[in-house]
Amino acid sequence: MKTEWRIFLIIAGFLFGATILYGAWTYGDSGGQVEWVGTVALLLSFLLCSMCGGFFWFVSRRIDLRPEDRPDGEIADGAGEIGFFSPGSYWPFGLALAAALAGLGLVFWQFWLLGLGLVAVVFAACGLLFEYYSGTRRTAEH
Repeated sequence: MKTEWRIFLIIAGFLFGATILYGAWTYGDSGGQVEWVGTVALLLSFLLCSMCGGFFWFVSRRIDLRPEDRPDGEIADGAGEIGFFSPGSYWPFGLALAAALAGLGLVFWQFWLLGLGLVAVVFAACGLLFEYYSGTRRTAEH
């Protein structure tokens, strides 16, 4: 986690500097008015990277060093089971389709299509989440 928080906080520092530079540049270039859309977008990007970096820093203090965080770590130290990944699921495709439907409703400002897409997103997200707790893929330990 040491690498992750460093990357995010370095990017956050760059974005903060870019926010100040962009705000000053647009202020001087336009004759006394700051271009707020870009300035706020850069500021929100800085805040998001700071939040992610802070979270990774907070977590990294509470867990043991991973092999990639140790200078003497070997590739073999990271071997073993990582986790469970679904071998074949149609729910991500359905979730992407539902998000595209909601996006089309938002783009064309059709509230009925937006509502239908959001309901489909919730349904597909629940299907993806509970895929291995119900139906034919239900495991014995659940």
